[in-house]
Amino acid sequence: MRGISGSLVAKGVLSLIIGIVAIAWPGITVGAFVLLFAVYAFLLAIFEGMRAFTSRAAGPVVGRLLLALLDVAAGVVAIVWPGITALSLVILVAAWAFVSGVFEVAMAFRAGLTAGDRALYGLTGLVSVALGVVLAIRPDIGAVSLAEVYGLFSVIYGIAALVLAGNLHRLGNRLSPTPA
Repeated sequence: MRGISGSLVAKGVLSLIIGIVAIAWPGITVGAFVLLFAVYAFLLAIFEGMRAFTSRAAGPVVGRLLLALLDVAAGVVAIVWPGITALSLVILVAAWAFVSGVFEVAMAFRAGLTAGDRALYGLTGLVSVALGVVLAIRPDIGAVSLAEVYGLFSVIYGIAALVLAGNLHRLGNRLSPTPA
């Protein structure tokens, strides 16, 4: 139980920090997302280029080099047109929130959880699904709004994870044998 509750505490604290930063500085948050994506794309290009020249056949070399060029193009687009990149990230976050929310709701039906823990898993899952649906329906709300909504989501999620960690820790203390 300590491993699970400890990881939930870390997840909750990190979610709270990210949420507060995203709410306080939404423009910087969007810029950071776009910049991280560009760096990621350039790193992928480097790795694909390296893998291309470690292959013995010509086919994989050409394919890997084409992937490297595509990665470089994605990185350049992210830097030159950050607005398009931010819109793409809105759609990506919508998909992530929806899928992770569905899994959280499914976790609410896992055996061995108390009713309160089930409710927290279900609530955080439903909030995540709602975020995903809203962003998918209205991606035009803008990346700054996404940063603020994501910040609120992270704060709610962080609080729920900390409460769940506390409940699991208490449950673990009640179940563990007392030293004689």
